[in-house]
Amino acid sequence: MIKRISIMLIVLLIFGTFTISAGGNQDSADDGKVQITFTSWRTEDIERMNRINSLFMESHPNIEVLFQPINDNEYDAQMRAGLETGTGADIIFLRSYDTGRIVYDGGSIAELNKDLPNLEGFPSAAVKAWSTEDGKIYAVPSVGVTHGVFYHKDIFDKYGLKEPETWDEFMTVSQTLKDNGEVVFAQGALDDWTCYEVVFSGLGANFYGGEEARQKLMAGEMKLTDKPFLDAFKALDQLQQFFPKGYEALDYVSMQTMFGTGQAAMFMGGSWELGILEDLGSTDLGWFAPPVVNKGDTLQYCFHVDAGIALNKNSKNYDAALEYIKWVSTPEYAQGIMNELPGFFSYTPGDYPLKNAIAKEMIGAASDAVLTVRTVWEKMSAQSPSGNSLMGEAIPKMWKDEFTPEQAAAYVQDGLATWYEPFMK
Repeated sequence: MIKRISIMLIVLLIFGTFTISAGGNQDSADDGKVQITFTSWRTEDIERMNRINSLFMESHPNIEVLFQPINDNEYDAQMRAGLETGTGADIIFLRSYDTGRIVYDGGSIAELNKDLPNLEGFPSAAVKAWSTEDGKIYAVPSVGVTHGVFYHKDIFDKYGLKEPETWDEFMTVSQTLKDNGEVVFAQGALDDWTCYEVVFSGLGANFYGGEEARQKLMAGEMKLTDKPFLDAFKALDQLQQFFPKGYEALDYVSMQTMFGTGQAAMFMGGSWELGILEDLGSTDLGWFAPPVVNKGDTLQYCFHVDAGIALNKNSKNYDAALEYIKWVSTPEYAQGIMNELPGFFSYTPGDYPLKNAIAKEMIGAASDAVLTVRTVWEKMSAQSPSGNSLMGEAIPKMWKDEFTPEQAAAYVQDGLATWYEPFMK
């Protein structure tokens, strides 16, 4: 029997809980349908998103949805340029907190409060991630994602290895694999966002204290150079010895390919990669949550508020695009995205059957954990140099021995102290 999971209840564990006319001419297909474009940073999801969008088009036969994603590394700049020049997509994947707020403040994203009364019941923490201080909502909370470690069961079985629960056990497993000539991790340092967003935020949270410490950091009551955060930098520095030859130049897609085709035993990744890895042929795929420091510790689990879906205020197809935005908040969309994109967890209220066994493991790990989001994503990435970019520079430099853990922590702390008021006191 398929277990039903209430995504809303799990997300609530983290934080407690129109009057605009269409402008211009409508773009139409040859058959008379109104065409709307939908952009995201997920180029790998074209086929899956087309299947999801087909559900919408079945019930809205007069609207055609064209999914046109942009490479992740180029997405933010190209998406914002399109909005500013009037060539942007009608429907937009929008990052949470500061990164998405900057786009909204640019004046091209529609306010949704009057058009989406059914957001009542969405987790307040998710709505907050795409809202202003005075309650203006500018995106529908779409999905959250988790972080952990994928592994190949056949390689673990070959050496009698079990899923590690603690960091010491994790290091022992890694050393055993290395001693037996295996490539331990399909990990690289070229695409710096993976080093911070996935590895540090995912595996480091157990060292620095998860959500409690993140809140203190935002308030200026803790610094990244304090012992708990420094312990996280030091722990992650231990991983470098288990990376493949040439890891300094290994990019994101190559990392996925290396692991997905069985060339490495483990991969520290995000839940959103589950479908990709399975498509690459990983039939023996296993997964475990970030190892805790000491046996019996409560898991500090990064369950990140990841993607909202926004509406281009200047869309030539505003009414049609608004119909899609409304559909995004429905159970049909929620079930569709979790079926087609296992490892993406919808915020739409309701209980949904998860078909993918590993996706169920990922969400199951949240039941006994303290949930958090990425370390410096909220407030500390509102200006330049952003916390996200600083972390993305510091960790690869640490892994390439250009920084010690102490220097990496200080680099981020000092960079933030140039503008983040709580650190300037």
